[in-house]
Amino acid sequence: MNDVLVLDRDGVINVDLMTYVTTPEDFKPIKGSLEAIALLNKNGYKIAIATNQACIEKKIITDIDLLKIHDYMKDLLKEVGGEIEYIAYCPHRPESLCKCRKPETGLLEEIEESMKVDLKGKYFIGDKDTDILAGRRHGCVPILLKKNTYGKKVYGTDISPPDEHCFNNLLEAAKFILSSKSDYP
Repeated sequence: MNDVLVLDRDGVINVDLMTYVTTPEDFKPIKGSLEAIALLNKNGYKIAIATNQACIEKKIITDIDLLKIHDYMKDLLKEVGGEIEYIAYCPHRPESLCKCRKPETGLLEEIEESMKVDLKGKYFIGDKDTDILAGRRHGCVPILLKKNTYGKKVYGTDISPPDEHCFNNLLEAAKFILSSKSDYP
């Protein structure tokens, strides 16, 4: 049985630079994150990414530049036996008031349409309030990564998921998800 998980990118898979990842060289995986994705894949999970990338509309990078960064990420994942099924990104600035920028749910709708899945009841792992809100609004089960700068701001607030859905990193979250599956040791 294949299941689907949605991940935010910056602060979940790679170190959030607090600016923008503009080149493949800027993409630095968080320790254990690539292995977490590979572990999830090996246990029947397909991974989708939903990421806000306002740097495109701000003309800091192009869609092609973003594709190169994502290709680099996929190459790193391949080295550890992991893969990403689909990447949905919002290129708009917050001021654009689009329907795809998290906390709106357009990226999740795009993933559903592309992957032919229903994300309601599926896990959405993120580190920002916008991730948690988008997941909730769409009917996903939000998981917060609480250790980085953004996660620390969300953890323990009214937006935060319950403690049992808050983890230090993606590997901890992955192990929790797998432990709740009956066929995982």
